[in-house]
Amino acid sequence: MDTRAVLKELRAMGDPAAVEGMRRFGIAGKNLLGVSMPELRKLAKKIGKSHRLALELWGTGIHDARILAALVDEPDKVAADQLDSWVKEFDSWDVCDGCCGNLFDKTPFAYSKALEWSRADAEFVRRAGFALMAELAAHDRSASDGQFTRFFPSIKSGSMDERNFVKKAVNWALRGIGKRNLRLNAEAIALAEEIKKLDSRSARWIAADALRELKSPQVKRRLRGA
Repeated sequence: MDTRAVLKELRAMGDPAAVEGMRRFGIAGKNLLGVSMPELRKLAKKIGKSHRLALELWGTGIHDARILAALVDEPDKVAADQLDSWVKEFDSWDVCDGCCGNLFDKTPFAYSKALEWSRADAEFVRRAGFALMAELAAHDRSASDGQFTRFFPSIKSGSMDERNFVKKAVNWALRGIGKRNLRLNAEAIALAEEIKKLDSRSARWIAADALRELKSPQVKRRLRGA
């Protein structure tokens, strides 16, 4: 399918009522059509992979088209400068997380970009750093424990960021890493205990929420059985 045909389908699938619901869930940005994530995934499967189409969809600036772009892009054709270009244009948490979990985490630049972006000033760039850590923890089953403990200083530093979209991603990264295996669970719990002592309301919330899950019997049972 060419870009024009894809945009025609997206607009036909759009739902103005859904846009209002998305706004209530903190989904921001311009040019929202209100296409649901299951519908976007179904359309992406129909389209197939295309790096060219992904770049063109991103270039439209349409919110839903940008999420679709991450679903149809080809990770092996994505360059580091594309990641940097896209991340600077993030204006909503769902586009940020969709790109991190559907595309960025499958590129060879994922670990270095996670660290780099986690130290950025811009809110959604920084969120992308921690969201990428969380997505890698969930998806990269071959990664070593050391690849994740390298993130710990950034997680500790980021825990003091009071901005909502950042602190939630820091919490997500900490919990995700701590649910990979028993060793990382223990190390993530130790880090959360350090974070809990920081003089920051955000840090205390992150630590309390992470510890509640990472120490839970359900998580412990799953990790012992892994």
